[in-house]
Amino acid sequence: MLKADINDFAINRGIAKALPQPPRRLLILMSRYEERRQRLARLLNDAGADALLVTNFTNVTYLTGFSGDDSYLLVSGREAVIISDFRYVEQLASECPGLRTHIRTTAIKMPDAVAEVITSAKIGPLAVEADNLSLSLYNHLVGKLPTVAMRPTSGLVEQLREVKDAEEIAQLRRAIECAERAFELLKTKVRRDRTEKELADELDYQQRRLGAERSSFATIVAAGPRAALPHARPTDAPIGDAELLLVDWGAVCGHYGSDLTRVLVTARISPKLEQIYGLVLKAQQRAIEAIAPGKTGREIDAVAREVIANGGHGEHFGHGLGHGIGLNVHEGPRLAITNDKPLAAGMVVTVEPGIYLPGWGGIRIEDDVLVTESGHEMLTHCPKQLAEVVLEL
Repeated sequence: MLKADINDFAINRGIAKALPQPPRRLLILMSRYEERRQRLARLLNDAGADALLVTNFTNVTYLTGFSGDDSYLLVSGREAVIISDFRYVEQLASECPGLRTHIRTTAIKMPDAVAEVITSAKIGPLAVEADNLSLSLYNHLVGKLPTVAMRPTSGLVEQLREVKDAEEIAQLRRAIECAERAFELLKTKVRRDRTEKELADELDYQQRRLGAERSSFATIVAAGPRAALPHARPTDAPIGDAELLLVDWGAVCGHYGSDLTRVLVTARISPKLEQIYGLVLKAQQRAIEAIAPGKTGREIDAVAREVIANGGHGEHFGHGLGHGIGLNVHEGPRLAITNDKPLAAGMVVTVEPGIYLPGWGGIRIEDDVLVTESGHEMLTHCPKQLAEVVLEL
């Protein structure tokens, strides 16, 4: 049942036995995760730390392949140890062959187990994830490990996650395809007597039916004036005679999530709708055209923001242009005025300008874009020209 060569839990209980080598696919995955941990170790060396205590569960997944929670990871240049409990023994053996584990018993609390592993590792300065580590755990470790210098750090693993490898990009393509197919099915089910919530639930269902693990986030369906709320929550109100329907959705496949937004026109196209929609689409297309390695998030954001400002709606575009997607639906890099970091090949970002007019509605168009060595590649392909988003109800 337990792999003694990868599991301290088994070794400590004297039930170690020879086991078959992991399948070739798992060996390939192991090398991917080992390579990620090696890159992290180089960052730790630059930061003057011997090891990093990873307490962000998403970062643990990225570095090990473990998809559970309630588990921390200690990574140094010499080894990696995942600290978990009995619930995950089988899962760790299946998902993380070759990774050393420390399984705490119910009598030992997680902070004490972490301190025990750190003590056994005989490390010097210890980096911790300041954006995630709780103050109570930090104080506990300081008290338990008086000789270990704590080095608060920010974004060490997150910066590695920004550039996707081929397998990650493949999973994102799957997540996008699933989301787009589900959306095409949704369009056939829109009626005026259906509520925002019914349509959101329908989209979630279709994504799962097509193979998604779940939706990337709480699906947004907002009709008419409610589309002026960038993060509107679907209500039980029928869409009725609303002029437009804003849909923001995404699917998770292989732990990676897509993120798209489209506006469906549910009535005769008014001059105002035509003008606002055209302005947002133009801003998005110009920004996408500008995406290339070396360009900063600030520069790409400025391209779209200038188009909208010149159209007289600068004050109605109040959020950043986009963000990275991956294991989290919102992660680095940011396409925003606050980000001066250059883009690099392998990054995948959303581009989602919007104009929001209280009392009337909002238009947001969002696509997922891969930064390539020579420029960019559109990963999403949902129709978005105004004539293509009109529904006959």
